[in-house]
Amino acid sequence: MRLRIAEITVLSPGIRKFTLEPLAGLLPAAGAGAHLVFDIPGATRVHKNAYSLIGGPQARTQYEIIVRRVEPSRGGSAWLHEHARIGDILEAKTPQNLFPLAHLAKKHLLLSAGIGITPFLAFARVMRTPFEWHHCSRAEDSAAFAALLPPGPQVTLHTSRNTLNLAAVLGTQPLGTHLYVCGPELFNETVQTMARALGWPESKIHTESFASAAGGAPFIVHLARSGQRLEVAADQTLLEAIEAAGIAAPYLCRGGACGACELPLLQGTPEHRDHVLSPEQRAANKSLMVCVSRARTPDLVLDF
Repeated sequence: MRLRIAEITVLSPGIRKFTLEPLAGLLPAAGAGAHLVFDIPGATRVHKNAYSLIGGPQARTQYEIIVRRVEPSRGGSAWLHEHARIGDILEAKTPQNLFPLAHLAKKHLLLSAGIGITPFLAFARVMRTPFEWHHCSRAEDSAAFAALLPPGPQVTLHTSRNTLNLAAVLGTQPLGTHLYVCGPELFNETVQTMARALGWPESKIHTESFASAAGGAPFIVHLARSGQRLEVAADQTLLEAIEAAGIAAPYLCRGGACGACELPLLQGTPEHRDHVLSPEQRAANKSLMVCVSRARTPDLVLDF
């Protein structure tokens, strides 16, 4: 899709909201929890960044996203904050939804931190089942997030994670409650660990991470089917290196959360950074997620 930036709203020094409109016609319907992957220009290559849509399925004339300026930025969020202007055209894939609401839930418990607020803003537009929402924010961003949160006693804004009593919140929910977690990786892991310790079944724990793929030591990847040898730079992901060679690799989230980019591994030891593979699958070294994984050995060989 090609989308025009119709409006840019500064919510805080490091957070901006972008309103996007189609060049013609209506936009595809996007369920609550959906995201777009954008092609964002960079100094040396095009970055592909995923951002959650904050509108509901009825938003067919415009999409809205909220972008935090990441420090240090690999290029995507920095460009949107420093160079994007009203009228600019951005290209994006059609919406994908890897974080939908569980419609059979008796209650929804939403726990978010920082920019993890974004998919829940879309949830709040469509939820009819009782819900409880706790959002954790830095003090300097609290005014911006307070303006975004829906009013009501079921929503609590915490300006410190220390004021969120996870054990009490997770341990007092009625049967049939589903838990949704979205925020930085450490926040997500802390909440999920506590929930599992309190007996929450995996089927009722839903999570989405906003951690971008981090760099690391450079390495070589060999694509066995095509015989190509590719260098993966320190500030480049394995997926980006494959794409830079003109090869289309599978992906949806680009954050190691969906499993769509899993490829078979023939040789080498990967550094797994995904949220999909079990400890047993990682130890087996039979596959990896190319969007976030790196190498512990100088080379990797993929069956691709």
